[in-house]
Amino acid sequence: MELTTILVSYNTRHLLDECLAALHAAEGAIGGGAVVVVDNASRDGSAEHLATHHPDVTLVRLPENVGFGRANNAALPHVHTPFVLLLNTDAFMTPDSLQRSLDYLRDHPRCGVLGARLLNRDGTPQPSARRFPTPWNVFLMQAGLQRWFRGTPRIDPSDWDFDRPQECDWVPGCYYLMRKSVIDEVGLFDPRFFLYAEEVDLCRRVKNAGWQVHYFPDAHVVHLGGESAKADGEVSATRQIDRLSIESSLLYFRKHHGRLGLAAHVVLEGLAALLVGMRDWWRQRDRTRLASGLRRWAALLGLLRDTGFGSRPTR
Repeated sequence: MELTTILVSYNTRHLLDECLAALHAAEGAIGGGAVVVVDNASRDGSAEHLATHHPDVTLVRLPENVGFGRANNAALPHVHTPFVLLLNTDAFMTPDSLQRSLDYLRDHPRCGVLGARLLNRDGTPQPSARRFPTPWNVFLMQAGLQRWFRGTPRIDPSDWDFDRPQECDWVPGCYYLMRKSVIDEVGLFDPRFFLYAEEVDLCRRVKNAGWQVHYFPDAHVVHLGGESAKADGEVSATRQIDRLSIESSLLYFRKHHGRLGLAAHVVLEGLAALLVGMRDWWRQRDRTRLASGLRRWAALLGLLRDTGFGSRPTR
C-alpha cells in the first residue's frame, strides 16, 4: 500500500458518501489505499455515519473543532505509507487522478507537493497554481491596480499555460499530495493557522527545504468550496471566515515577512479600502464599499492587537 488519504470533516455528512466513492474508485487504479477521516466535532452526525456506513475508514473523533491544519496533524500517527493525500470532503476526483499523480511524483523526485486542476461543478476552472502573497501584490489585487504594475507577480498568474504541468509557489489544500519523507523533514501544518494560509505556509517551508511544488493538470478534481462554513449559517459563517482570513494573513506576514512586512500589510490594507471605497463613491455615489472596507480594516486592527502583532493565534 502506497497511499494514505486524510480527510477532515466538519458538518459535511451530506458529502461524505460522494467523496469517498470517488476516492475509492481512484484507489482501485493503484491497488487500494488507507483512509483516515478526522471529525472536527461535527454536529450533523458525520462521525456516526462514517462508523456505520464506512467501517473500513480509520475514524479520529476530536472533542472540539480545532481547525483544518491541526485536524490534519491529528491524523499523522495513522500514516505509514510513502505518500499522503490531503483531500477535502467537498472535493471529488476523477478515477485516474491518483494513478496519474503518483506516476508524476515518481518521475519527478524533487517534487514534494503536488496539486491538481481544480474545477467547479460546471467545469469552469478554479485557481489551482498560485504565487506567494506579499503585502504589495495583495494590495494591488484588492485595490484593482494590477494592470498598472505588470511587473509585479500576481497571486493568480494570467500568463501561465494551465494545460501543462509546472512548478509553482503553492497549491490549494483541497487536493494536496505529499511525500511522507517531506512531512518527516519539515512537518505538516503550523498549528497557529486555524484556517487559511496553512497550505501557503507549508509550501513555503517545503520550498525553503529544497523541495519543489508542482501543479499537475492531468488530475481533475471538482471542488465545491465553503461547505463546512455553511453549517454555521450564511451570515455568521461569513463574519467568522472574514475574521479567520484576516487573522491568518497577520500570522503569515509576521512569520514570513517580519515586523516591517506586517506593518506594510496593515497600512496597505487600509489604503486599499480607502481607494476602492472612494472610487465607488466617485463613480456611483455609493459609500457601501467604503464602509465595508473600513469595517474590515477596523477588524484587522483589533486582531493585530489580539494576536500580539501577528505572533500568536486567538484560538
